This record gives sequence, C-alpha cells and structure tokens, in this order.
Amino acid sequence: MSFRINTNVQAMNALRNLSQTGMETSKSMTRLSTGLRITSASDDPAGLIVSEGFRAQIKGLDQAIRNNQDAMNFSKTAEGALDEVNKLLSDARSLAVASGNGATLSDSQRQANQQQLTSIVQSINRISSDTAYGSKKLLDGSAGVLANSTDNSKVAGMSFTGTFDGKAITGGGTITVNVTTVAEKATITGASLATFANGTDAIGEGTFQINGFSFSTTASDTVNDVVSRINNLSSQTGVEATFANNAVELTSSNFGSKAAINLVDGSAVLLASAGQVSDTGVDAVATVTIDPDGTGTTYAATSSTFDQGSGLNLRDKYGNTISLTGAGNVGGATALGQISVGSASFQIGANKGQTASLSIGNYSASALGAGVVSGKTLSNISLLSDSDATNSLEVIDKAIAEISTARGQIGNFMRNTLESNVRSLGIQKENLSASESSIRDVDVADETTKFTKLQILQQSGLSMLAQANSAPQSVLSLLR
Repeated sequence: MSFRINTNVQAMNALRNLSQTGMETSKSMTRLSTGLRITSASDDPAGLIVSEGFRAQIKGLDQAIRNNQDAMNFSKTAEGALDEVNKLLSDARSLAVASGNGATLSDSQRQANQQQLTSIVQSINRISSDTAYGSKKLLDGSAGVLANSTDNSKVAGMSFTGTFDGKAITGGGTITVNVTTVAEKATITGASLATFANGTDAIGEGTFQINGFSFSTTASDTVNDVVSRINNLSSQTGVEATFANNAVELTSSNFGSKAAINLVDGSAVLLASAGQVSDTGVDAVATVTIDPDGTGTTYAATSSTFDQGSGLNLRDKYGNTISLTGAGNVGGATALGQISVGSASFQIGANKGQTASLSIGNYSASALGAGVVSGKTLSNISLLSDSDATNSLEVIDKAIAEISTARGQIGNFMRNTLESNVRSLGIQKENLSASESSIRDVDVADETTKFTKLQILQQSGLSMLAQANSAPQSVLSLLR
C-alpha cells in the first residue's frame, strides 16, 4: 500500500460518487415536487414523444366534446323553436275545425277566426326568420350555407353567413364578383424623389424615417445599400423599396387603407428636397351576385355591395367575406365561386374527417303544407267558407307532419349522434389520459423509496468524503 499527499484518489472517488448522488437526489426532488416522472426531454426522450402525442390527442378530445355540446345547443335551439311552431299549428288546426262548422258560425265569427289564423301565420314567419344561434339563422333555410371557390388562383377563401342582401340564402348558385374598385398598395414615386443614374451611386450622408423607423446613411453608402437596408426591415415598417425610374421607390407590403407609408426625410436622402411625403392604399370594393341557375334568366339573381372590407378582403354588412388574391384583384365581373345550401356540418371528433351533419330546412309559412291542396300553403289558406276550412285543415295537417318530422330528425341527431358520441369521447379521453399518466406521471411511492435511499447515500457519501480527506494526515506519522 502506498501513501500519497498530492493526489487523494480516495477523496476523488468519494466526491465523484457524492456528486452523482446529489444529481439523482435533485432529480428525485423535482419529480416529487412536480408529480411528473418526465420533467425534461432528457428524462425519457422516447416517453416524451409518445406522451406529447397523447397530450395533443387529449386536448383535441376536449375540444371535440365542447363541439358536441355546442352542436347540441344549436339543435336544441332549433327544436325548441319548432316546438312553439307545433303549438301554433295546433291552435290553427282548432280554428280550421271550428270554421268547418258553418251552420253555427256567422260571418263575423269566421272573420275573427281568420284574423287569429293570420296572427298565427305571422308568428310562424317571425319564428322562422328570427330564430338564430348567435348570428346563424336556423329555420329560414339558410342553415348549412357553404361557399366554395371555383378559382383558387383568384380567391383565397370565402365565407357566407346565410344572409345576403338582407334576405336568407335558401338556394345555391354561382357567385360572381365584379370588382368595381381595385385594391391598391401605398406608393411613393414620381418627381418628389431624388434621382440617381445607377444603383451604385453614392446616396449621401443623412437620416430619414419610414413609418417611425429611422435609417442613417454615410457618404460611402450606395443606393443599392439603402434599398437593401429598407427591405431588411420591411417586416417591421411594412414598406419595401426598389430602385426604379432612377429613384428609390417605396411600396407598402400590403394592400388597402390600413397599409400606409409616411416618409420623413429632413436630409433629402430619398427625396429631391427635405420634407415629408405620405400615401395610403385603397381597399377593394366589389358587387357580388348570387345567380341560382347561373344564367340570371329562370331565377332572378341577387346582388350585394361588398364595401366593408380591408385590402383584398371583401366584406358586406351581413358578415359575408371573400378574400381575393393578387390575380383576382382586377376590375370586371368573374364567376369565382359556388354557394350551396345543404346540411349544417359539425366537427364532432378529434381527428380529420370526423364530422356529422344536420339538415334543417325552411320552415316559414310559405314553405309549410305545400302539395296537398293545389296552390295552397300555410301562408295563403283561408277560413272564410266551409270549403276553405276543409282545405286549410289538410294544409295544416301536412304542416304539422312536416314540423313533427323535422323535430324527430333533430331529436334523433341529438340522441343517437351527439349524446352517444360525447359518451364515446369521454371514454377515449379517460383511457388516453390513463396511458399518458402512466408515461408522464411519477409513482410517488416508488420515487419516495428512491429519494430515501439517495438521502442516506448522500449522508454516507459526505461522511466518506470527510474520511478520505483526512486520510493523508496519516502520512504525518511517518515524518515524526
């Protein structure tokens, strides 16, 4: 056995083990204090990957459950309104039955029944036109309105609320966009700018500001240098520069009135003389037409002015929007989309394609009871004679059947699609959460056992380090 003073291998060994124990103790304390087995990617890289995938899916399931609840509220709103229509139709049927008893009724009594029927029809029309979920009309035939672009090179997207030109969209057709005002970017060009023969010319020493951002130039800076400097900050200023027409011309990055350029040049670097120049872009304006048959002949086309938008985003006062691309930002009329009225679509699952739809039609008086009596609907029936009362009874019975069928369809959608889906999603979430927990969460009992062991090792390590540090002192006995 040898004795050394300069290199205490025993102390180094004890210190190394003590340091390792300290690191493990720190990790164990972190796990116990957070409740997580994986607190950083280094704890379990593979487990982290799987866990994050589960977490994303669980959040998707949470949102899907909320979507289902929104869909149920949407459906309940429609069904509740139709329930009131059913009650009104029952009252109307009673009036029709009463008016059929012509032998006991006077003209004034028939007229009173007719007035009450008229009031019922008005209430049904009011319910049909006013029932909405948020801003989405439910019973006027516009539920499930879907607009699609037929030319993606000219249209970035379009969305219609179900109301167009103040009326419900109850039928599909071609969407034609006639851009009457072309969107423009803000620009600074022309005689107010300083002129240069080439991009390599010296631009001169000075300072200028573009939309509040300052730029400084030296005597050695060229025109191309300044153009590059402006473009490097275009994401902040919203302005791009080019050397054209023997001048540094400025153009806003975006279209519209919200895109502006304000150039303050007290040193006459970019301007021909010291001063300030500004410009603002122009918003696109268009007349949009929906043509049910694409020809405007068999069915009348409806037009609305889209003048509420910004830049290339067209918008009307009813919230309908069409987003143009640069290629679509040209004057003239062009068929750019197709609108259809079908089923309201709901995203009821956490993944792509997991959707369900509910078809809700037009339940105004003019759409109810048609087909049983020639030329008659709920909107134009009469109770002023025995034959009128008989015809009205047939129309009202048909209307009651239509409303009852619609309520049954909505109830079936709520019970067999949404409610069962919520239960299924809850089970999925529960089991995914259990799997994610087994990967990510700490087993407290097991970790506490490890922590206790590490505490003991840390204490014994400190003791052994102290012993190792004192071991070289035994060499002193050899020097006596």
